[in-house]
Amino acid sequence: MPGAANSTNENERGHVVDVASPAALSQKASAPLAESVAIMARLRGPGGCPWDREQTFDTIKRYTLEEAYEVFDAIERRAWPDLKDELGDLLLQVLFYAQMAADEGYFDIADVAANLNTKLIRRHPHVFPQANGELAEAADAGAVLRNWEQIKREEKRAAVADSKELTPVASGLDDIPRTMPAALEAAKLGSRAAKVGFDWPDAAGLLAKLDEEIAELRAEMRPVDRPNDKSRIEEEFGDLMFTATNLARHLKIDSESALRAANAKFRARFGHMEASAGGYDALGSRTPDQLEALWAQAKQAK
Repeated sequence: MPGAANSTNENERGHVVDVASPAALSQKASAPLAESVAIMARLRGPGGCPWDREQTFDTIKRYTLEEAYEVFDAIERRAWPDLKDELGDLLLQVLFYAQMAADEGYFDIADVAANLNTKLIRRHPHVFPQANGELAEAADAGAVLRNWEQIKREEKRAAVADSKELTPVASGLDDIPRTMPAALEAAKLGSRAAKVGFDWPDAAGLLAKLDEEIAELRAEMRPVDRPNDKSRIEEEFGDLMFTATNLARHLKIDSESALRAANAKFRARFGHMEASAGGYDALGSRTPDQLEALWAQAKQAK
């Protein structure tokens, strides 16, 4: 069929791999995806799986976050077979939500795909001709991103105008979900505020702000005339974390990735301590000074 031929490319290991054309990939994916939709419908249907049938949006949502993090982990490890498997698990979440929505008469998986297709075409006017037949110009990736954000804002305004609700969207931050991981939410909030000029001028200003927040946290931890106020300590610690996350944004660092790398480093060093001491339980019999010495050895080794 026209346009269905494969091309070749090199992966990051320098291996030559076949790259399917869009037409060939669509043809290859259609039957397995249709089968996945049918399997999910059967699992939720009469005579299906009792566990699947009793699930709700609220009982499933925690698994969605877990699956997203497992995808993240597979990418970090460059574990491609694992990534293939985890992406399937994440796709299952989409199919599950769509089937539950279809069961309630809200929408189905075809509506989800159609909505996505429309959005992708609308937000890529430099690739797909729009209603007037024109193709927008895109000088570089930065211009594409700015255009994407502008289109999103226009979509939001249109949605508000079409809504029957009397109260319009009150803030430019409203579309940043409060349910996302806190570090990611903080970075997105800071980035959105920066678009209108409300931001620290540079990383140096944020380092000074970190010092200020640490001092305020210390003040709450060491009261002179009153007992510790846990809520105030938590508030000041939150301010410290928010500032640190926005420092990462200024340094062009993903705070989530940086913390995950630090977690991995701690795991490796703690594992070295366990091996040196003879196991996790054996660490409990060591003195603080001995533990510190083991940690120093682990840092040298890892």
